[in-house]
Amino acid sequence: MTFDQVIGQAEVKEQLIQLVAQNRLSHALLFLGKEGSGTLPLALAFSTYIMANAPGKQVSAATGLFGDAEPVSPDNSPAARQAQQYIHPDIHYSYPVIPRKAGDKPLSTDYGTEWREFIGLNPYGNGFDWLQFIGAENKQGNITAHECNDIIRKLSLKSFESGYKILIMWLPEYLGNEGNKLLKLIEEPPPDTLFILVAENESLILPTIISRTQLVRVPAIAGTDLEEALQSRAQTGAAQARQVAAVSEGNYREALQLLQHAGDDLLDLLRDWLNAIVKGGPVAQVKWIEETAKMGRERQKQFLRYFIHLLEQAVRLRAFGAAADRLAMPDTEADFAARLNKLCDIGQQEAIITELDKASYYIERNANAKMLFHALSIRLYHIIKDKSLILAN
Repeated sequence: MTFDQVIGQAEVKEQLIQLVAQNRLSHALLFLGKEGSGTLPLALAFSTYIMANAPGKQVSAATGLFGDAEPVSPDNSPAARQAQQYIHPDIHYSYPVIPRKAGDKPLSTDYGTEWREFIGLNPYGNGFDWLQFIGAENKQGNITAHECNDIIRKLSLKSFESGYKILIMWLPEYLGNEGNKLLKLIEEPPPDTLFILVAENESLILPTIISRTQLVRVPAIAGTDLEEALQSRAQTGAAQARQVAAVSEGNYREALQLLQHAGDDLLDLLRDWLNAIVKGGPVAQVKWIEETAKMGRERQKQFLRYFIHLLEQAVRLRAFGAAADRLAMPDTEADFAARLNKLCDIGQQEAIITELDKASYYIERNANAKMLFHALSIRLYHIIKDKSLILAN
């Protein structure tokens, strides 16, 4: 992975380059950004940049990690090629894993082949994607005390080629209190050692680890950058790219998921739900809930976000009129948004968005889908009960 393969994030890339150029780089960095923003691709690209800019360099404490030499862009050196293929002997990776069989004490290196394949195919994936990729099913992944001991052992060894070592730890949120084993190593690392922690949720990281790192905040991908990536990488048409970028809100992983499930089936699902709520009654609602509960958690979250997107489009239609806004969404969505404006006023729409946000939050925390959608259906009924409209095709 190189910087030009990372979607957008021009400011963060420049910040990282300047940290090296001005010799202001800490021995421990925390890349923090929401799912799909590109924290892992940035960390992988930065490790490539470092290896390409200082191959074989021995660095003293006086000169800092990279010395005073002016860095250059990543090239086609052997070190850069190894880093891009994720096989550089001085770049180590740590990530949540599961035991292959009962009683195992798994290490990240046990899944090295799967890891290289995964980040080659899906560098914007999240922890759920990774655990499903290695067949975890309902098992909980962890970065264990055994893994921490292995990290300490590996980083205590001399580098093979570069003169320094890099550890990229993806999702330190999966560290329990075992992470305290790494505190001394992070605070006082061996010479020429760099930690790069890559996280999505700051609240789940041990505060003692956060306090020992230099924070690099990674924002959501800009809409224009996301649209361009969808067109160039996913071969998406301009209109669909614009629509998907709007729904995914800077999350490239979410954008790809939405492309796999075309908007029309989500629209049909939503139409059926609202018709069941405002017209069909309890029997129709229960039938809809039974079917929706069978969908995976990620699909349920997509559905709720899609509904929020359509409500936001409805608000824009109400505020700015149809002529201008229809240019930014397909006619089917524009028509549905117009129907939503007939179904409920702006206050009701805001209340529905609040309920959908709460439901999405609970789904992420493994709420029972049947209970959640049943309660949500009742809430939406009470929000819109004074109006009725059949959202027919």
